[in-house]
Amino acid sequence: MKKHFDVVIVGGGMVGASLARSLAGSGLSIAVLEAWSLESQHQPSYDDRAIALSYGTRRILEGMGVWPALQDEVEPIRHIHVSDRGRFGFTRLDHRDLEVDALGYVATGQLLGQVLSKGLGDQPGICFFCPARLSSFEVGDDRVGIDADLDGERLRITARLLVAADGARSRIREQLGIEMREWGYGQTAVISNLTPDQRQDGTAYERFTDSGPMAMLPLTEGRYGLVWTLADEDVDQVKQLDDAAFLRCVQDRFGYRLGLLRKAGRRSCYPLKLLHAREHIRPRVAVIGNAAHALHPITGQGFNLGIRDVAVLADVIDEAHRRGGDIGSMEILERYAEWRKNDQLAVVLLTDGLVRLFTNPLLPLRMARNLGLLVLDCVPPAKRLLTRQFMGLNGRLPRLSRGLSLD
Repeated sequence: MKKHFDVVIVGGGMVGASLARSLAGSGLSIAVLEAWSLESQHQPSYDDRAIALSYGTRRILEGMGVWPALQDEVEPIRHIHVSDRGRFGFTRLDHRDLEVDALGYVATGQLLGQVLSKGLGDQPGICFFCPARLSSFEVGDDRVGIDADLDGERLRITARLLVAADGARSRIREQLGIEMREWGYGQTAVISNLTPDQRQDGTAYERFTDSGPMAMLPLTEGRYGLVWTLADEDVDQVKQLDDAAFLRCVQDRFGYRLGLLRKAGRRSCYPLKLLHAREHIRPRVAVIGNAAHALHPITGQGFNLGIRDVAVLADVIDEAHRRGGDIGSMEILERYAEWRKNDQLAVVLLTDGLVRLFTNPLLPLRMARNLGLLVLDCVPPAKRLLTRQFMGLNGRLPRLSRGLSLD
């Protein structure tokens, strides 16, 4: 068994698997440690919740070579309708204004996880260890020593670079003592897939209601993915509803833009908080995805922000490797951190600001946010700038974000 690697990625979820696929064939040796068995139904990244993929994420997936396996199974978002229930504010976004086929796409986490993980260990230069749980690691001058439990056996490997893609409760981040900005919203996301009786036209809806923001994302087979944000104290009541009562409750809050809601799938609940690591690099360690930042789902930016981390880190690592540089040196990692800083901060602040603005019941703020929605709808340059940010197209783009492979 190989004992030394160029890169060890802890976490084989969507972000970790994306990084491994991005670097496959680069000449680097890569190990992926994934705690959940691929046959497990409990892998948190690979459930049936609706995942919004921005147009920029599509480009990254194209550069990685996996988009062809996804394109016939995802539903395009061609229009976005944002409104404040019972009030006058609204904004509409249209793919034609940006001259693209779609503003984004919607896939289930299950589909995306399957495509990213399928045959991962067969990719050039990749060793996939599963189920493998990190036990400890030590950072040295020129390498990191990693101890893991591999299906009951001790695994000891080393790497020039350790990548923490191990989620919001990252053991690597915690062991390094990286400080987190963290606060709870007192809210929980209720997730389900619904079937309305009205034919969809590729419109995604973001509706702000008195009980919390409600997103409806178009899925294949005429379904919509519901992400409904509720105050924590209201969640138990909604969880106890039977399907018919749950559909009536959603219908009352959302309205009839999709006609009658006929069927509801399995419901899941996720407590919501904002996490943002104050540092995303340490000597020979990079922290990416939810290990670095976990967001409220109000703008659907969580996975998109994480895969943009992947695109930049892969670009920086590959370039350093081609020049014969040390891919785990602070010089290289600082290049990654500096490149990602503005995008990460912009998305964190924008997402958190929208949550606070649209959950505040004060009348002056309600009036201001409705006026803001109308102004945004009437000012194309501002709308274009904001839309491009959510699409992942602003700023300097790495090769994968331009749809180019690293070859």
